[in-house]
Amino acid sequence: MVYILAVLIILLDQFSKYLVKTYMQIGESIPLLGDVLRLTSHRNPGAAFGMLQGKRWLFVVITVIVISAIAYATGRIGKERKLLRISLGLLLGGAVGNLIDRVLHGEVVDFIDVHIIHYPIFNIADSAIVIAVVLMMIDMFIMWRKEEATQR
Repeated sequence: MVYILAVLIILLDQFSKYLVKTYMQIGESIPLLGDVLRLTSHRNPGAAFGMLQGKRWLFVVITVIVISAIAYATGRIGKERKLLRISLGLLLGGAVGNLIDRVLHGEVVDFIDVHIIHYPIFNIADSAIVIAVVLMMIDMFIMWRKEEATQR
């Protein structure tokens, strides 16, 4: 399940980025929900929020380490930890999706532009990573509660 979910995220991420690169100019913005949600073609040579720009190979090395850790963890996590397995699939798919961009183009294609709050433009891979982290935190909380209950 982890690897199937990862492949689905990678395909969705890369296909959406292909569409943006093919049909939009950099900087072009298309409103989807008025001024709240737009598709905006953007390139990010750095990490989240544009940090560490120009450190491409640092990101590649870190991502390879993360991918290796996910592969290792996947084999050690029991099937009953479904939430954690889903989060690992999302994390793996997101990491590989952005890794492909960094290796092939030296930058990540971003296009989801939300204006409810001042938030950086992001992509499907970024979304998968954020959702994965939230699910991991929920899984950790559930495991903590179970452990606490068994100690009583």
